[in-house]
Amino acid sequence: MFNNILVPTDGSALAEKAVHAAIQFAREHGSEIVALSVAEPHAYATSADGFVVDLYAPAEYETSIDERARSYVDHIAALAQAGNVPCMTTTAISNNPAGEIIQATRKFHCDVIFMATHGRSWLGRLFAGSETQSVLAHADIPVVVFH
Repeated sequence: MFNNILVPTDGSALAEKAVHAAIQFAREHGSEIVALSVAEPHAYATSADGFVVDLYAPAEYETSIDERARSYVDHIAALAQAGNVPCMTTTAISNNPAGEIIQATRKFHCDVIFMATHGRSWLGRLFAGSETQSVLAHADIPVVVFH
């Protein structure tokens, strides 16, 4: 029933919980894993007088976040390999992680998403939003959320 499991990760301890559950589920059901990490692009800030301030050198920053995202999915691939579970990896750079997750489900023909929530309080979700809530609202496949 679930042939391809999308496992988005931000490298957090909570995401690791979803990774281990996905690998166990995949092993028990003969599924494959698609590991995804979405990095946010170059950061800018606005000063008090309205000027845009470049916080990092763009090329160095994008290389750094891409390498970090790659390390997260490589970690999942290593765990999956140790568990004899097929795994492919992919990364993206985007300001819209939830949108990238939804796109990945379609691109890789995923049947289910195993993901973590950031564990923010209700006030944090109110002000910062939630990628998990956005995925839940827009996914057309089951989403298993770890908290």
